[in-house]
Amino acid sequence: MQLITPKPEHLDSYLAALTNGWSTDSARGQQAAVEELQRINADPDAFLACMEDREARGPAIKLPDGSEVKRLPGITRWMWDGAFCGRIDLRWQDGTTSLPPHCLGHIGYSVVPWKQRQGYATQALHDLLPEAWAIGLAFVEITTNPANIASQRVIQANGGVLHEEFVQPPQFGSKPGLRFRIYRPQGEAGFK
Repeated sequence: MQLITPKPEHLDSYLAALTNGWSTDSARGQQAAVEELQRINADPDAFLACMEDREARGPAIKLPDGSEVKRLPGITRWMWDGAFCGRIDLRWQDGTTSLPPHCLGHIGYSVVPWKQRQGYATQALHDLLPEAWAIGLAFVEITTNPANIASQRVIQANGGVLHEEFVQPPQFGSKPGLRFRIYRPQGEAGFK
């Protein structure tokens, strides 16, 4: 498995995952998948352009409660083993490690169900961390729910430590969450 920058030749495999019931948005599920399919069908080039959006020029982000917020700078990489396996996203605010309250973490990832338990998420997170360090982050935060042991193991395998237990904002249903941090390796400068 490798991380790739999504290109037109990869799009059919991504579309197949969406039409087979996978959604990158675990909170919004199938509704998010339907909206993503509509965006791709309307303008596949614009959709792919949002995968590398370091200036946050793409469309607003829809939260689980239906509200919309301004997009943050970010990049998306697809997990690829000859076909689409999953997606990992990195988002940030320039010059700070802080995130707005509606953004639960710097990194989010999802593996299609038929490719899970193969170490893809662990490898994808490992491979994406240098991108976070390159933009200057001193640490990244990743959140998960307390019952998602598999995700906790992915984070911990990459050096993540539990930072806090918290209650997600109302837009996310006020559910319990766990916030992990992965710190930048010593000797490399990053934002405070």
